[in-house]
Amino acid sequence: MNIASTLLLAFAMSTDAFAAAVGKGATLHRPHLREALKTGLIFGVIEALTPLIGWALGKAATQYVASWDHWIAFGLLFILGARMIKAGFSKPQQQEVEKPNSHSFWVLAVTGFATSMDAMAVGAGLAFIDVNIFSTAATIGLATMLMVTIGVMLGRVLGATIGKRAEIAGGVILIGVGTAILAEHLGYLS
Repeated sequence: MNIASTLLLAFAMSTDAFAAAVGKGATLHRPHLREALKTGLIFGVIEALTPLIGWALGKAATQYVASWDHWIAFGLLFILGARMIKAGFSKPQQQEVEKPNSHSFWVLAVTGFATSMDAMAVGAGLAFIDVNIFSTAATIGLATMLMVTIGVMLGRVLGATIGKRAEIAGGVILIGVGTAILAEHLGYLS
């Protein structure tokens, strides 16, 4: 994978966390930058660790699926992208309750883990292609930290609508990256 693909993948992986962060920001009573940075750091660390776990699991299976590994990477990215697009078009949940000033570490960690399950699946798919998983995972973590920090602050002003649109864009990007991996392995891209 080249640098452009890695950056696209990293930002695509961070869009569901961004959408969740916009929602978190919208549910807080005027979140401050410190709260946004804390949320970004928690999500970023989790999002950087989960592709490593998926990659390790995928590497364990590599010898059994080497002849069709590019199809696995494509399939996982396509399914995850389609799921993100579907979630982006779903109606947001309406909640009117008193807004807290911050979220607890555990609420943020559980939300971060829930939004990083797709990163684990992507990590498993990346085990089948030639990629430096450590730099890719770090890039995903940094992109997520940045996007979540921005998302919390945007949620303060814009609400959850922009998060849904970002999730749709992230899904489209994942499908594009999966298609590029498949095309490269089939010889269409050199």
